[in-house]
Amino acid sequence: MTTSELAPELEARFAVARQVADAVLFEGYVLYPYRASAAKNRMRWQFGVLVPPAWGAEHDEHEFQHTECLMEPKAGATVAAELRFLHAQRRTVQQAREDGTFETVDELHLPDRVIVPWDEGAEERVTVLTTVTELAGDGIAVPFTRAAREETEPVLDADGRQVGRLVRRREEINGVVRLSAGEISGPYRTMRLTAVVENTSTWAPDSPGADRDAALAHSLVASHLMLGLGAGSFLSMTDPPEWAKGAVASCRNLHTWPVLAGEPGRADLVLSSPIILEDHPAIAPESPGALYDSTEIDEILALRTAALTDQEKREARGTDDRAAAVIDLADSMPPEVLERLHGAVRALREVTEPGVTASRTGPEDITELSDGPGVVRPDTPWWDPAADASVDPLRDRILVDGQSVGAGSRVLLRPGLRRTDAQDLFLHGRSAQVEAVLHDVDGGVHLAVTVEGDPGADILREQGRFLYFQPDEVAPLTSLEDA
Repeated sequence: MTTSELAPELEARFAVARQVADAVLFEGYVLYPYRASAAKNRMRWQFGVLVPPAWGAEHDEHEFQHTECLMEPKAGATVAAELRFLHAQRRTVQQAREDGTFETVDELHLPDRVIVPWDEGAEERVTVLTTVTELAGDGIAVPFTRAAREETEPVLDADGRQVGRLVRRREEINGVVRLSAGEISGPYRTMRLTAVVENTSTWAPDSPGADRDAALAHSLVASHLMLGLGAGSFLSMTDPPEWAKGAVASCRNLHTWPVLAGEPGRADLVLSSPIILEDHPAIAPESPGALYDSTEIDEILALRTAALTDQEKREARGTDDRAAAVIDLADSMPPEVLERLHGAVRALREVTEPGVTASRTGPEDITELSDGPGVVRPDTPWWDPAADASVDPLRDRILVDGQSVGAGSRVLLRPGLRRTDAQDLFLHGRSAQVEAVLHDVDGGVHLAVTVEGDPGADILREQGRFLYFQPDEVAPLTSLEDA
């Protein structure tokens, strides 16, 4: 059956998974610099787009997602499915005339923003609640429709006068969710759950030159599916038990990727996503909010967003409410929050004596580690240069062609062809000064050098930025004629 509500216990579990599902839903929704005028924001909706069949057949785009995963349900278990997607809606901008009518415009200027036409995404959900028994054989098919609609929103100035309005138009979308399940052969009572989401819209382009934007209005955008078991568990599709690897390999997953979701340690929820994820994906706790950029790097994006000009910020605020929230977030982020984005330790591994099992500790326990039996704690952390007094980059020397080379030595560069790049090849035959002799953990030796004649050498030396070559890629100039 189709329902808009889940049982309280299932709803609580789905709520945890929705934190990640929201990131899937809005992945790439509006990209930095968050303005409609940016070229990369004119080719949108890249993930999980299910187009009408008439468009997909002609343009090699998908009209369905097919998920298969394995589950071990208990007797009488319920199965819940929640399809989530964005419904694209076209927003046009109209300016108020003195006679009370409105005229469509490309821009509407307000003190804090410049409102422009834009395709917004409205979140849609389809929820199905059934039982494992009902999914036997052909299973069930749940059709759904999202009707066309048009809404208007007044645009007011600082004095409360209407200076324009926004007109939002959604086109009709039709689709179906199909669920079925069947037992597979094996040592345990394991079943294959199949979930298919299809766009069944009858829309077709009215002319050969119709563009993708017309099809997107009738598409399921960023579509993904959450599957939950009332009693029982799913098997990991990326790390299944040995006995189930053959059955997992036989599962067909088309245009989607199912992983275990929800609270770590539980296996009663699956997120089938158009983006490849790992089991139990989670939002980084340091992230201050959604930035909507594909593979976003919060610190860089926050800094760059805060550095936008006032005019650029006005345009971003007028592009989308979510873009406006990003601008406000970057402008109001306190220094201590920004510092948290610079890096995080997710886990520590205690170093133990031979024969003692190592343990892992979460970041919340970093300052509370206790010395168990056999745990070796160096007085100096491993990352501190003082931890190993046997090496000294500024004083160590090595033999190259029988000559002693160390900091201050002059060498001729002759980079090896088998392990170099074009930048190094341009330096072939140039003279350089050795700045340090470095030893890596594998016993390798590297020479840090600055190129003689480089006008920026002094600055690079002060910053500790060098070029690195192995001993067989240099020749001591004391054994050759000066280059």
